[in-house]
Amino acid sequence: MHQSGPSVHGSFLATSLRQVCLNFGMTTLTAPTESSEKPMALSKRQPRLSASDWAQAALDVIAEQGVAAIAVEPLARRLKVTKGSFYWHFPSRDALLQAALECWETLEQERIFGGIEQMPDPRERLRTLFQIVGQEAKPHIIYGELLRVSNHPIVQPVIDRVSQRRQAFLTTAYREVGFSDIEAAYRARLTYSAYVGFLQLSFQLRQQPKLTHEEFDAYLEHVTATLIPK
Repeated sequence: MHQSGPSVHGSFLATSLRQVCLNFGMTTLTAPTESSEKPMALSKRQPRLSASDWAQAALDVIAEQGVAAIAVEPLARRLKVTKGSFYWHFPSRDALLQAALECWETLEQERIFGGIEQMPDPRERLRTLFQIVGQEAKPHIIYGELLRVSNHPIVQPVIDRVSQRRQAFLTTAYREVGFSDIEAAYRARLTYSAYVGFLQLSFQLRQQPKLTHEEFDAYLEHVTATLIPK
């Protein structure tokens, strides 16, 4: 078994993780073409796949099969490369998992919250958040899979940070709407509980029948009208 290397918070993350996250998902993943060169020769040159390619593949696997399914050899087969490409970027499977989750966390913050935190109207801020969240399927599937293993030592800190950030955002918005501090905190918890509960109904309990697009849009309108005061 390959031994774990240095902490993932070492030089790799310090120098490249943020750039990986910023580029993550913005380019099409292309596996290298077959080559007649020997693996030894391949390992001596710049790898064709980037760390963000591996992180993307890891998140795809989480969405499809869960965290436990992340393993180096199956990922290498999926990407049509040797394991040497993986170890060029990551010292261990845990390092890949942490990098992938931190990329997911960064993207969520920048793509979802980054564009609405400066909106002056708190009601419009909340409505926009609900609309954005309602249009993003894959991040919720990933989040639902992470909730399944929320006690995992790598997953738990990410889940904690994401949950605290989301509830802080909601609490601030509800406070600015006019609720007291405690009422805003309660409303934020209620809103977040509705979101997590919907994920569990949809992805874990496999709620039947599934909502059509029209039914989901109507449900989202109902949630928005119920949770955002006029």
